[in-house]
Amino acid sequence: MEFIFMLTRDDQTVKDCLDVLTEIEDVPLKHIGFKDIGVTPEVLRELHTRIKARGAATHLEVVSTDRDAALQSAKMAVDLGVDYLLGGTFVEETLQILSGSNVQYLPFPGKPTGHPTKLGGTAEEVAAQCTAFEQAGAAGVDLLAFRATDADPLDLVRAARKATAGMLVVAGSIASISQIEALAEAGADAFTIGQAAFTGHISPRFGSLRSQLQEALTAAGATTTSSALN
Repeated sequence: MEFIFMLTRDDQTVKDCLDVLTEIEDVPLKHIGFKDIGVTPEVLRELHTRIKARGAATHLEVVSTDRDAALQSAKMAVDLGVDYLLGGTFVEETLQILSGSNVQYLPFPGKPTGHPTKLGGTAEEVAAQCTAFEQAGAAGVDLLAFRATDADPLDLVRAARKATAGMLVVAGSIASISQIEALAEAGADAFTIGQAAFTGHISPRFGSLRSQLQEALTAAGATTTSSALN
């Protein structure tokens, strides 16, 4: 299982993201992500360039559930040249925008609403969408399991795993080693953490961001194992 570190707090890219990236330069992260709100497009371009320069894959996650804003995020993903676009629900239109690019798309299954986003939908509904998204051409899904309102989070992960051969990324409100371990057992390929690393919740007895990230990497086995996320 892989760990995707999101340079985000409160569903926005942190304003000092470039400084943070320098601070954690020695942490062996293979996947680093951000959102397209919180900083200017110019900062996002510089951030993307620096992440790629260190040899990591880049992930842009859609925040808005508004159609026009979500599709604008897809255009930003193409403009930047990110490796993965995470989130959004307008699958066919997004795939059209991404057509001809190298961006791999992992939309949200279920019924995401609000900000911060909550996830409605049963395990059966999530599974059906995972299958449909894969058939439409998506590379996998970005599942907001721990923000679920209608189902047990791990039931959603297991259902999604059975329903798709694509990449299964779990995002949102992951804040402990026990959650990471449970996701691995349930079959997730990767998970995202942003705010919990900045606030020290992953491993409260460690004080630095660098230590939080190392603990997440160790829990995921991301430095020694492979997954579908390459």
